[in-house]
Amino acid sequence: MPPLILASSSPYRRALLERLGVSFTCHSPDIDETPLPDETGEAMALRLAQQKAAAVAASCQSGLVVGSDQVCVNGGQLLGKPGTVENARRQLLAASGKTVTFYTGLCVHDIATGRSASLVEPFRVHFRPLTAAQIDSYLEKEPALDCAGAFKCEGLGISLFTRMEGRDPNSLVGLPLIALVELLAEFGVEVP
Repeated sequence: MPPLILASSSPYRRALLERLGVSFTCHSPDIDETPLPDETGEAMALRLAQQKAAAVAASCQSGLVVGSDQVCVNGGQLLGKPGTVENARRQLLAASGKTVTFYTGLCVHDIATGRSASLVEPFRVHFRPLTAAQIDSYLEKEPALDCAGAFKCEGLGISLFTRMEGRDPNSLVGLPLIALVELLAEFGVEVP
C-alpha cells in the first residue's frame, strides 16, 4: 500500500481516519479558504478538498493524499467555524427549528500518477426549536467554537436535533469514512 497522507491539521479528521486502522501521516495544507464570489457550499467544499490534497501532494514524494473540507449552509448562507461564543450563539439561533445542510468534500490524490477522485457527501441536520437559554447552556457545557455549525454531534450537540439525514454521520465531524473507503478502493487500497 502506498503511504497514506491526510492533508489536514484537524484533530477530528485525524481521529476519524484512525478508526479505519490504516497507517497515515498528517500534513497541514496551506491554502486560502476564502469563498469565491457566488460559490455554493457544495462547490466550495469540493474545491477546498481538492486544493488541500493538491497542496500536500506538491510537497510530498509519494503516496495517496486525502483532502477533506466541510461547509455548512443555512438558508443559502455559508457558515464557517464560529470562533467566538457570540458567533456560535448567532449560528445556533439562526439554525433553531431549521434544516441545515453540511457538505463535506473529499479528494484522494495519487502523487505517483497525478490521478484524483473526488466527491461531496451531503448531510442534513434538523434542529429542534431552541431557546436562547438552551443555546447558552449548550455553549457553556460544550463550546464548539472550532466546528462549523457551532456544535459537536459526537457530544452534547446531539441534543440540539430532532433528526439527521445522510449516508455517513462521520461526514458531520469532517471526514466521510464510508465514501473514503470507496475512494481508496479505486486506488487499490482495501479497508479492512
